Amino acid sequence: MTSEATDAPPSRSPEGTAYWCPSAWLPTGLTHRVRLEVADGRFTTVVPGTDPRPDDHRLPGVVLPGLANTHSHAFHRALRGRTHGDGGTFWTWRERMYALAGTLTPETYLDLARATYAEMALAGVTAVGEFHYLHHAPDGRPYAEPNVMAEALREAARDAGVRVTLLDTCYLAGGLAPGTGAPLPLDGPQLRFGDGDVEAWAERTASLRPDGHLRPAAAVHSVRAVTPPDLTAVADVARDRGVPLHVHVSEQPAENAACLAAYGTTPTGLLAETGALGPATTAVHAVHLTDDDIALLGAARAGVSICPSTEQDLGDGLAPVARLSAAGVRLSVGSDQHVLTDLLGEARLVEMHARLAGGTRGVLTPAALTTMLTADGHATLGDPGAGRIEPGARADLVAVRTDTPRTAGASPEQIVLVAGSSDVDTVIAGGAVVVSGGVHRLGDVGMLMTRAVDAAWSATARSATARSATAQSGAGRGGR
Repeated sequence: MTSEATDAPPSRSPEGTAYWCPSAWLPTGLTHRVRLEVADGRFTTVVPGTDPRPDDHRLPGVVLPGLANTHSHAFHRALRGRTHGDGGTFWTWRERMYALAGTLTPETYLDLARATYAEMALAGVTAVGEFHYLHHAPDGRPYAEPNVMAEALREAARDAGVRVTLLDTCYLAGGLAPGTGAPLPLDGPQLRFGDGDVEAWAERTASLRPDGHLRPAAAVHSVRAVTPPDLTAVADVARDRGVPLHVHVSEQPAENAACLAAYGTTPTGLLAETGALGPATTAVHAVHLTDDDIALLGAARAGVSICPSTEQDLGDGLAPVARLSAAGVRLSVGSDQHVLTDLLGEARLVEMHARLAGGTRGVLTPAALTTMLTADGHATLGDPGAGRIEPGARADLVAVRTDTPRTAGASPEQIVLVAGSSDVDTVIAGGAVVVSGGVHRLGDVGMLMTRAVDAAWSATARSATARSATAQSGAGRGGR
């Protein structure tokens, strides 16, 4: 294999740092022999069709704008490879997730999120939407610092070199009661998710301050976790603050059935009726949609974050990609529970799932998939100034090699349909070099992940042992 020409970029991009790319994805499409200048974390000059200068840092392969991961639960990364032993369902998977969620501390959450975000950076991610609901202590009581878990995510993002849009989640109910549709109280590990009411959620989140590593935004867990008046109230807060609003929507048929029984409409219909559906709204998953749902999403100019590796892992189904695209819905991609931390692979799955669903090829073009990963993804996270290689945009770059066993011989225009995270050579986020030569600036991310996951599950095992001992003690005293 012939190695592509490259040199080590600087650890940060000072005034006047320049890069030269054999091919780069500009707003007009793939362009060859592109020279880029960066200052203060932004592109200042983009010149196509030019030769490199002696001091330019040469990047290999195809250079894309930074990728946006629009739906993440960082702590779910510890579930990878640990939920398949007995097959199970989405709902049995959820119980395993709750067991993990019930024991994480600010310290173990920080370590796990740092490793998770570093793994994302290795895959070319420069910004992530973190769907955050681990707010309080395991018993539901607020920490002395009410946002200490969110601050752990801020620190993790800073260390890993990515930006987080914190989709701080309003989560007030444990579901809808069968028959009555009444909201069920939070119980067990869910207790740490809830703020009690929308006013308390709004007060807590108001104290979050944006910086270069974290951008506060809003989320509702699902229509099962809030009442219709709560949906309206959260949407009003998000609108007043000018931030995105994300919601899990129609991931499972049971969710649709519960919503129809309680409110006489689908989850998407309820979002529309309560004023929670608009251009800043993103429906996550959106697998089981009616034609009316799709029309509502398109008319509202809303977005959908598709998470194909999770949706296939949990047996959720296939999102109606072709119909959503035709309706004008803004599409983006999320890694959700991190079955794969490979955004290029996720984008490829979006297209392949659409081919399986429709029996046809080319549902989304390589250009559309690239836009979904970049410009539309960053817009979904409330940062339309990212995801484009043009003057004034954030200096986020991902250099994907075209000489690996997977990518060799592929047309550069179609790189998104063959490349994966292991083909990412260089990642620059806001002008700072985060990955060089396929190595993260933190070093061995696999070692970081191993330690973080082991610590998280060790705490979960200790908690389970303690609960068992308490139960046996109670039984010996006549308890139940």
